[in-house]
Amino acid sequence: MKIGTPKEILPGEARVAMTPDSARQLQKLGYDCAIETNAGKAAGFADSAYEEAGVEIVESADALWAGSDIIAKVRPPTEDELGYLDETKTLISHFYPGSNEELMKLAASKGASVIAMDMIPRISRAQKMDALSSMANIAGYRAVIEAGNNFGRFFTGQVTAAGKVPPAKVLVVGAGVAGLAAIGTSTSLGAITYAFDVRPEVAEQVESMGAEFVYLDFEEEQTDGSESGGYAKPSSPEFREAQLAKFRELAPEMDIVITTALIPNREAPELWTEDMVKAMKRGSVIVDLAAERGGNCKMTVKDDKIVTDNGVTIIGYTDFPSRMATQASSLYATNIRHLMTDLTPEKDGKVDHNMEDDVIRGATIAHEKEVTFPPPPPKTKAIAAQKPKPKEKELTPEEKRAQEVAAFKQQTKQQVTLLAVGAVLLLAVGLVAPASFMQHFIVFVLSVFVGFQVIWNVSHSLHTPLMAVTNAISSIIILGALMQIGSGSFLVVLLAALSVFMTGINIFGGFLVTRRMLAMFQKS
Repeated sequence: MKIGTPKEILPGEARVAMTPDSARQLQKLGYDCAIETNAGKAAGFADSAYEEAGVEIVESADALWAGSDIIAKVRPPTEDELGYLDETKTLISHFYPGSNEELMKLAASKGASVIAMDMIPRISRAQKMDALSSMANIAGYRAVIEAGNNFGRFFTGQVTAAGKVPPAKVLVVGAGVAGLAAIGTSTSLGAITYAFDVRPEVAEQVESMGAEFVYLDFEEEQTDGSESGGYAKPSSPEFREAQLAKFRELAPEMDIVITTALIPNREAPELWTEDMVKAMKRGSVIVDLAAERGGNCKMTVKDDKIVTDNGVTIIGYTDFPSRMATQASSLYATNIRHLMTDLTPEKDGKVDHNMEDDVIRGATIAHEKEVTFPPPPPKTKAIAAQKPKPKEKELTPEEKRAQEVAAFKQQTKQQVTLLAVGAVLLLAVGLVAPASFMQHFIVFVLSVFVGFQVIWNVSHSLHTPLMAVTNAISSIIILGALMQIGSGSFLVVLLAALSVFMTGINIFGGFLVTRRMLAMFQKS
């Protein structure tokens, strides 16, 4: 079977669904590859590069559609393009079936199988095919670059001979894939970055990237803001009002606002109202990544940039991934290649359209002359991020002291119990053992007890930096050995000598190691 990629016909679209590298991988699956001439030119891939990869160059779109069994493209097909389909063909592209119902019915009537890349289920196994995440990652990065291009000031703060430059303040609304990419880019450029999301479980991710998470005093809704698959769900009217009130409070302080909030198959929610735009400083920038679905700011003009009366620039471009066409094409082509790997389990160049597979079924919107959208819920659920565990309450000095006193009392109680048991044992031994043995035995017991007490009362904070010295102190038991070394018994003298030898190694070795440890922290 042959996989063909036509040139994108939407004005301004520079991406391509097949790259020379992805074509090589598709050929390993047993497919022949073809591409319309100059289809990859805008993305930086010349026809000669495709030819070197073994891809057939086709002169016209008509010939490519007619000669290909599988058509891979980026943008949703037009009615004219759907006219090329028949029962023998499979189309893979973005489709947005929720807002293109008539096109979906037309595709189904043709008998073709249509796989929508924007319908790939968000489950762990499908991450490698998730084109929405791939493109959102690029869009979030590019949004910050576009904002900086229109901001006219530094992102990072600077202190120069000419004066002090304050850092920019950036607010990212929505901490999905695009939002996190924007946060990472903004913080890396040195801006003071804030982020908001209705899902409080993403706060940890936001803070780990160096941004400050904006919390609302609305606990009930904040604990239930996400749906299966990691998407945000529609908010209640009460939560929405609290959210807008918080944004109105932040608007005068922010230099750049990047909105990314989208809900699947719905119009983009309005989050940045006209009065918030009017409250912003002259020279501020808004980048609306939801412009294609109506925009999070209703003043946004789709595919355009405007400047308001109070000097705020609002950017509503919908082609951010296309503005980084080479990178976007490489990622998108890789997503398609992974999808084709699942569609070709035998690696024999033949499509096995298994409608029992969660990923294939979820992304298929038309098959065997039937509309198969919306898909059933996947058998494997996406695992949402866990809510952060509440931090343990920090103890006051008085509470810490009370705990230490309680622990000391417990420790003293245990020691008294051990001493009592030891005294009973000594008494029992003394009743049957000769007086000379008892004299030595008592010295031994007292030495052990003194050594134990010396070590036990060393502060725990000293064990790590002065572990070797602590080890040396433990050799205080050498005193008992020295007292016994003059005994008349050969066995006692031998054991005492061995004790002196071993504890001597412990003492000198401990101080030697300590000196080496301390030398590591001394400047040369």
